[in-house]
Amino acid sequence: MAQTYVDWALAKRTARRFVADGPSTTPGEAAAAVEDLRGAAMRAHGPVAETARMDASAGAESPVHIVDRTAWIDVNVDSMDALLAPVIDILIAKKKAGPRTRAVGAKVGGAETGALMGFVASKVLGQFDLAPDGRPSLLLVAPNIVAAERELHVDPTDFRLWVCLHEETHRVQFTAVPWLREHLIDRVRSLITDLVPDPEALQERLQTVAKALPGALRDGGGGLTDLVVSPAQRAELANVTAIMSLLEGHADVVMDDVGPQVVPTVEQIRAKFDERRKGAGNVDRMLRRLLGLEAKMRQYRDGAAFCRAVQDKVGVDGFNQVWTSPETLPTAAEIETPTAWVERVHG
Repeated sequence: MAQTYVDWALAKRTARRFVADGPSTTPGEAAAAVEDLRGAAMRAHGPVAETARMDASAGAESPVHIVDRTAWIDVNVDSMDALLAPVIDILIAKKKAGPRTRAVGAKVGGAETGALMGFVASKVLGQFDLAPDGRPSLLLVAPNIVAAERELHVDPTDFRLWVCLHEETHRVQFTAVPWLREHLIDRVRSLITDLVPDPEALQERLQTVAKALPGALRDGGGGLTDLVVSPAQRAELANVTAIMSLLEGHADVVMDDVGPQVVPTVEQIRAKFDERRKGAGNVDRMLRRLLGLEAKMRQYRDGAAFCRAVQDKVGVDGFNQVWTSPETLPTAAEIETPTAWVERVHG
């Protein structure tokens, strides 16, 4: 086996053991859901592009894959492997761990990654997969979408299109802004490389984790990400998070602006879905908080507030200056104070 710090095959096997079963459907219901989702993804193209005022026609259209939970796991583990491969090369060069130590670490890393992926695989509805070493694609997780529409008691056709509006906006973002994908991948790789401690710093880091764990689980905490970063690293993490907030918030704004035009029951769907995002129960909320998924929910809220505030000041075309270059992306401080971004970019 090639040198690595994560056993990716074990991660896939572990995730498949942890992932919950999907909703009960007949073969006919499953086939109908797949076809409906494929059609909804196509119907989302025009309204999203028109509302976002972003031209995604220059790039090759990303494929749409309707997947189950295990297929989502496989795609995301492969993408994580591709994302981290250059980082692991750096770690192997920096750390002098022997083959046995590295093999044990790879098993632990694979098991931990798999457990996380198994949990998330039953939650995510859709995703634009950046595929660091492959072709980006739009993923729609059919069993999770069916489970959500049943749980919320909403119109299935409307809900499926509504989900596709959000994910289609991500496709447009990364297709219309050709530098964005590589920029985000590079920033994440650089951050992860910096977050991994040198061997000499590991014991000190573990002591910090033990002391800080209660605070990381508080309301508003960032989960495990609060435990492993210095002030400088936390600042860089905040700026990378600001990019994710922009992407998620913008997708929410576009889907809500398009929604009334094509989704008759959009107000009912949005109200019920916002309640669902809060988490189902105490255990679910604790896991979300620990894994940083609660912070992910804040990305939608904060990013949408930023987009709305900027559009109120300078309109949609003025807001789209955010996609001009890496320098026009908002910082963490600007996500919280949109007028600061307007002043910096529009003067």
